[in-house]
Amino acid sequence: MVDVPTLVEQARAGRPRAVARLISLVEGASPQLREVMAALAPLTGNAYVVGLTGSPGVGKSTSTSALVSAYRRAGKRVGVLAVDPSSPFSGGALLGDRVRMSEHASDPGVYIRSMATRGHLGGLAWSAPQAIRVLDAAGCDVILVETVGVGQSEVEIASQADTSVVLLAPGMGDGIQAAKAGILEIGDVYVVNKADRDGADATARELNHMLGLGESRGPGDWRPPIVKTVAARGVGIDEVVEALEKHRAWMEEHGVLAERRVARAAREVETIAVTRLRERIGDLHGDRHLGALAERIVAGGLDPYAAADELVAGLTSGA
Repeated sequence: MVDVPTLVEQARAGRPRAVARLISLVEGASPQLREVMAALAPLTGNAYVVGLTGSPGVGKSTSTSALVSAYRRAGKRVGVLAVDPSSPFSGGALLGDRVRMSEHASDPGVYIRSMATRGHLGGLAWSAPQAIRVLDAAGCDVILVETVGVGQSEVEIASQADTSVVLLAPGMGDGIQAAKAGILEIGDVYVVNKADRDGADATARELNHMLGLGESRGPGDWRPPIVKTVAARGVGIDEVVEALEKHRAWMEEHGVLAERRVARAAREVETIAVTRLRERIGDLHGDRHLGALAERIVAGGLDPYAAADELVAGLTSGA
């Protein structure tokens, strides 16, 4: 058994091993997870969570590393959660983002953690919300969450971050396809990376046009800025940080930041509750009651909705 209070105290003191151990307890769904979350609860709510998402190849890891450098120059403690896809064969992950951010490995003001999706869809790992809590409680001023390369519907980062940054790059697909992509509906800040390539200006113009289509923002509403960067050389990164700080200030002024964090907590509670219900149901395929209900459906004596009602009634009554 782990001494959770001591571990939390060490994490607050900035000891990376303690932070790593806490996140490992989260990822492994440890029996002590409840104790960990209870100990962390009073210590959270201070970190600014920035999500970075975009298609594979747009430079998310390079941009994340450049943002870490910018925030460190400003004296901020930075946590990074870099989510990598899991292998469908071994269940492991390459975790290459940590390799690409190795320049920050010796900085005590930076904590980098790679996490595998383990089959979870949406561009994030299932334990990401709890891992964010650990980094928040550990004293990180800014938490950068880098998703796996996402497609049109994998936009879960929008529900986990205070501010969502969508990265694009010239030559990564035509504008019509980009306009259909869900990621163009979630961004608070848009970044056209690799702006030294041909077509960067055209990409930015097209993006600006697409964002304006059907726009229904009123006076005082946030209009997502478009920033051009060359992250590999650090060009434009200060402008991205400036855009992020402006969005944070706008959210605080209009009460949006508190609304987003309440909604995030509600989704987290809902996810935990649903998970507990699934655990109570157990292995449905081996449940005799479920099998009997299925037989009645096949025989035409029961419809699936009525069967589900019976199953839920059995769960809530403790049967």
